[in-house]
Amino acid sequence: MNHMPNSPEARDIAYHFHSYTNAIAHAEIGPMIIEKGDGIYVFDNQGTKYIEAMAGLWSAALGFSEERLIKAATDQMRDLPFYHNFTHKSHTKAIDLAEKLVSMAPVPMSKVFFTNSGSEANDTVLKMIWYRSNALGLPEKKKIISRIRGYHGVTLASGSLTGLPYNHKSFDMPIDRILHTTCPHYWREGEDGESEEAFATRCANDLEAMILEEGPETVAAFIAEPVMGAGGVVVPPKTYWDKIQAVLEKYDVLLIADEVICGFGRTGNMFGTETFGMKPDVMVMSKQITSSYAPFSAIMINDRFYEPIAEESGKIGVLGHGYTGAGHPVGAAVALENIAIIEERDLVQKTRENSEQFLKGLHSFTNHPNVGEVRGVGMIAGLELVTDKTAKIAGDMPGQMGLAANKALLEEGVIIRNIMDTVAFCPPLIIESAQVTDLLNGIEAMLGKIEKAFPAA
Repeated sequence: MNHMPNSPEARDIAYHFHSYTNAIAHAEIGPMIIEKGDGIYVFDNQGTKYIEAMAGLWSAALGFSEERLIKAATDQMRDLPFYHNFTHKSHTKAIDLAEKLVSMAPVPMSKVFFTNSGSEANDTVLKMIWYRSNALGLPEKKKIISRIRGYHGVTLASGSLTGLPYNHKSFDMPIDRILHTTCPHYWREGEDGESEEAFATRCANDLEAMILEEGPETVAAFIAEPVMGAGGVVVPPKTYWDKIQAVLEKYDVLLIADEVICGFGRTGNMFGTETFGMKPDVMVMSKQITSSYAPFSAIMINDRFYEPIAEESGKIGVLGHGYTGAGHPVGAAVALENIAIIEERDLVQKTRENSEQFLKGLHSFTNHPNVGEVRGVGMIAGLELVTDKTAKIAGDMPGQMGLAANKALLEEGVIIRNIMDTVAFCPPLIIESAQVTDLLNGIEAMLGKIEKAFPAA
C-alpha cells in the first residue's frame, strides 16, 4: 500500500517497530492510526468512528475519555509526579492502593507488591516462587505448571509460562522448570461422548499425572487465568476449578490466579477468582486496574506466600528485586480512582446485565453455518469460525477466516481481535444496551460476508 511521503503512516513504517506484528507485512500494509477516544469509541486519523470491542487490549474498562481518571493523573502529577518504594521509602497513594486491594480480596490476602505490567508481574511471581522455595529449604521445588494456550506475558519467564507457540518460536523458550498441561477447552479438546464434567476430571487427572511424573517435591505452583484470554477466550468446563484445586492441595502446590484480564468486573464479579470459586495464594492484576490510562500492575499475596520470602530477605539483608516505576504515584492515583468509579457506578452489576443481552445475542448465531462455538462469561466472549462444524476446522489455512472477520468488522465500524479463527470480544464495561445492539448488528453483518467468502461444508 502506497502512503504519502512524510505521512504518519509512512513515518510509522520508517521508524516504529511494532509489538505482535509481522514486520515484513507491516512495511507493505502500514498502520491503522487511532487519534481520539470517546466512551466506547475510537476514531482513526481519517475521522472514521469504531466501537472498540476489545477495550484496546482487554483493558479500557472505563472507555477512552473518562475525565475523572484524567483529573486523578493530572492532580497527582502536580503533587508528586514520581517516587519509588526502594529502601523503606513510600508514598500515600501506594499505601492507599495496597490497603484497598487487600480489603477487596475475595480470599484472605496479606501484602501487595507493585510492578508495571502483567508480564513483569508474572515474571516477579516466578522469581518469588523460587526465592520462597529456597527460603523453605526446598531447593528442588521450583517447577511451575501452566497450561497449553494460557497467556501470562512475554518476558523470558512470563513468556515461558505462556503456552502459545508464537511466544516461544525463535526466542529459545520456554526456559527450564516450566511445564504446560491440558488446555481446558471442552469444545476443542473433549473426546467423543465425553461429558463436560468428565473432561474436567480428565484435565485434573492430567495435572496430577504430570505432578507425579515430575515428582511432587519438585513442583511449586500452578498458574492459570480464571478465563483464558489471548488463548482464545476459553471458559473452563463445569467442576474444573474444584477438581484442579483438589489436586493442588493434595501435593502442596501453590495456586497463582492471573487476573490481568479477568479482574475488576470483567467476568461479572470483581475478580474471576470469585466467578469460579478459586482460592489462590497469589493474584496478579493489571490492565483494568487503571483502565490502562497508566501502565500499572500489582501482585497480591497471602501470608503462606509472603512470610518465607520476608524471612529470607531478613537473612540475606535485602530483597534484591524491584522496579523504578513500581507503585508509581500517578498510576496508583489512577488505579484508586478507577476502582472508585467501578464501585460507585456498580459496573460489576452492569456487566451482569449487559452480559445477558450480549451472550444471548452471540448465542443466537450458533446455528449459522460458519459458527462452530460461542463461549463467554460476563463481558468477554469468543465466537469461533469454521467451514465444517463436525470436523471443527476452518478451511485450508488456519487463521484466514479470523483475518477476514477482522476486516469485515472494521468495515462495519467495529474493532475486534481475531485469535486464529476465534473472534474475541471484550468491550469497555461502560457499554450501554443500545451499543451492545449495535455491536451485535455488526457481528451479524460480518457473518453474512463470511458465509459468502467461506461456504460451509
